[in-house]
Amino acid sequence: MTASPGLSPGVSPGNSPGLSRDQLEAVLSVTHRLADAFDLPVLLAEITHAAMRVLRAERCSVWLLSPEADELVMHVSDDAPAVRVPISQGLVGACARERRAIHVADCYADPRFDPGVDRLTGFHTRCSLTLPLIDHLDVLIGVVQVLNPARADFDESDALLARALSAQCAIALTRSRLTTQALEAERMREGLALARTMQASTLPKVLPTVAGYELHTHFQPADQTGGDTFELAPVGSQVLVMLADAAGHGIGPALSVMQLHAMVRVAFRMSDDLSTVFRQVNDQLHDMLPDGHFITAFIGLLDPATHRLRFLSGGQAPILHVRAAQGDVISLGATSFPMGAMPIERLRPPVELTLLPGDLLVLLSDGIYEAESSTGELFGRKRVQGIVQAGGSKPLHDIAVQLLEAVNAHTEGAAQGDDITMVLLRHESVTFLE
Repeated sequence: MTASPGLSPGVSPGNSPGLSRDQLEAVLSVTHRLADAFDLPVLLAEITHAAMRVLRAERCSVWLLSPEADELVMHVSDDAPAVRVPISQGLVGACARERRAIHVADCYADPRFDPGVDRLTGFHTRCSLTLPLIDHLDVLIGVVQVLNPARADFDESDALLARALSAQCAIALTRSRLTTQALEAERMREGLALARTMQASTLPKVLPTVAGYELHTHFQPADQTGGDTFELAPVGSQVLVMLADAAGHGIGPALSVMQLHAMVRVAFRMSDDLSTVFRQVNDQLHDMLPDGHFITAFIGLLDPATHRLRFLSGGQAPILHVRAAQGDVISLGATSFPMGAMPIERLRPPVELTLLPGDLLVLLSDGIYEAESSTGELFGRKRVQGIVQAGGSKPLHDIAVQLLEAVNAHTEGAAQGDDITMVLLRHESVTFLE
């Protein structure tokens, strides 16, 4: 067995001879070819073929580091299947851990050698030259391993040539990775812009005019897209009142609440029965959403003629009813589990509220209730109740502004942690002048 701490046995950077003209031309040729490849599979094939050609070796493999799994993933240029090994295993793992080249003349005599790949592929490894691939930020991105040269063993010239090739490979792989990241970031920006446009198209552009009622809404996503949605829309002689909040924020939750929004609209075209719509939408969401995903949602129907509001709430709470005559705030809970979490076997009947003159219905998403101070204290229900109760007969816009200002003061202007959505509805007792 022969092993060296450098690129070849007995050779150190200080006394290594330089590359020959032919070798330099070979490296330049490889560099030009690598400069043309951006797609990772194509680039890996170029690297392995180039190393085999220049070093006259039987096989070359590139092992890319997967930091999350602490593994090296093998990519080769021929018929060998992809292999994953822990970074603690084999010569490639030793090279990655030690971040230095390892030359072994007789692999089966080296205790670090893992013969498992040979057994898997039918290849027989005699000797190997394994080099780390380190990027411009001194971060390990993988290793390259060259096996079985045409001669009996790799020599000093091979070691120098391999080092030059590995440096060019690291540059090419880093360029490919950065290019991929830039393209993915651009696609993400385009996706977010599209999702935001789609989400905005589902929200009411103009609130309906409901005789005897003042309506106000506010939608403020934490990201370019949000996991909240709302609706105020006529359903026959009634008014649909909805607020929904998917767990998290971003494209995934935004798509989830857009699905719910579309389902609710379609369901109410087919039926005006609240319980039927609620059950159908819940069960469809359960079939569509990934495991562990759900949406909290308040879905209600207001009859402006009788001032009765009937609602079902899948996990969306608290629901605040500010009673003008009594001067108090009633906090109501959800009627069932979050929508989409599981099929509904038995559904409670809708809750019915009567909105007397001056009464206010307050629906808010978690972005307000769960806004945190610098010490981790939540804004909470009591602060909300105090503001809406003190709002009295002020215009709903003013009450919404007071809520937002209070949340901002509570969080000391910190970045918004969750989407904020408000739906405020009041049975008017006075007429406001513009």
